[in-house]
Amino acid sequence: MRKITLFLALLFVSAGVFAQTTWVADPNHSKLGFTVTHLGIADVPGHFDKFDVNITSSKEDFSDAAIELTVPTNTINTRVEQRNTHLKSPDFFDVEKFPTMTFKSTSIEKVGDAKYNVKGNLTLLGVTKPITVTMNHRGTIVNAQGASVAGIQILGAFKRSDFGLGPKFPAPMISDEVIVKADGEFQHKK
Repeated sequence: MRKITLFLALLFVSAGVFAQTTWVADPNHSKLGFTVTHLGIADVPGHFDKFDVNITSSKEDFSDAAIELTVPTNTINTRVEQRNTHLKSPDFFDVEKFPTMTFKSTSIEKVGDAKYNVKGNLTLLGVTKPITVTMNHRGTIVNAQGASVAGIQILGAFKRSDFGLGPKFPAPMISDEVIVKADGEFQHKK
């Protein structure tokens, strides 16, 4: 009888977690990074110090996930202040005119065990284009504080020329392809 009671309690706790469908990134355990290739020979990484991302899902495996991301473009960080200042200028992100970039998913397709192709619209410099990224659900646990936490990784790429990002700098100088890698721990929003 005790095993049945424990099983039912776990079932209700599990159902309660996924009845509440919004997950938010824990900023202390999440990163939104990118890489471009400089002069065709060296990868130069960067990241954004701030971003807001929510994942909405009613399924435990995140197979119906919807993702919304908003990034303040002035939080770009490449560890070189002079380069950061240049990237914020009208030559690149033009942060005064375009203070945010966004991504909003439009569909998700399971392509493997805990692996999904996520299609969505990226808006950057006032231009909106469809892109596809890969989402890996790396598991969901209950942490020491009793909160449900899901590990999500996003991998993808886009062409900066599609958005008019850095048009004065040709691909031999800075690669047209921007590789994106985001890793995050998402807590169940109560």
